[in-house]
Amino acid sequence: MTVPDPVAEPTEIIDPASDPANDADPVAEATEAAGSSAEPSTTAEPVAVPAVSAEPVAEDEPDQSEHEATPGAADFRVALVSSVTLDLPSQYPSVVLREQDTPRRQLTFSIGMSDAVALSHAFRRMPTPRPLTHELLSEVLQQFDIDVVAVRIVGRTGSVHFAELDLRGRNGRSVLSCRPSDGLTIALQQPVQVPILIDARLLEGGGDVAPVGPSDG
Repeated sequence: MTVPDPVAEPTEIIDPASDPANDADPVAEATEAAGSSAEPSTTAEPVAVPAVSAEPVAEDEPDQSEHEATPGAADFRVALVSSVTLDLPSQYPSVVLREQDTPRRQLTFSIGMSDAVALSHAFRRMPTPRPLTHELLSEVLQQFDIDVVAVRIVGRTGSVHFAELDLRGRNGRSVLSCRPSDGLTIALQQPVQVPILIDARLLEGGGDVAPVGPSDG
């Protein structure tokens, strides 16, 4: 009796390139295996902490410079020359400056005789045969295109008053100290009316008033 040969089952040939097992990265597997077998480290590595300044951090604050008054700024009042007189028995003429706006207070102080003559000529616009000193100075200022911005009465010590002359020319602006009589005479001789300004503290009563320094007008 003939026994048939057993039919050999077909053997599946697996292409190594198509085996999913071969797609794994051996380096990654080795690393994973080493990590799984290694015991977890109980020592934590130190973490660098950024240094903290001991000084508190200043928060941004709004700029209040626009809302704060300028230190030392004077309050000036516009005034007019009311009179230049000599009241006997006084030996010195007096000048009266009157506040232009209400309450129209007055400031009176004495000046020298020659200063009163020059101021009276300028106040009344009286021509002189030959130029006086203040007239000559005013002519020089005009020839060099220097404008008189203002004359200010800025302080008082006893019976002595202090003034400043504000000038503006091609090279900028300058504020010069002067006697009140000189400043007033030069201001009155200008072709354009020059403001006469008085520190408000001088109109509030007697006593010394310290000048606050040159102003910007």
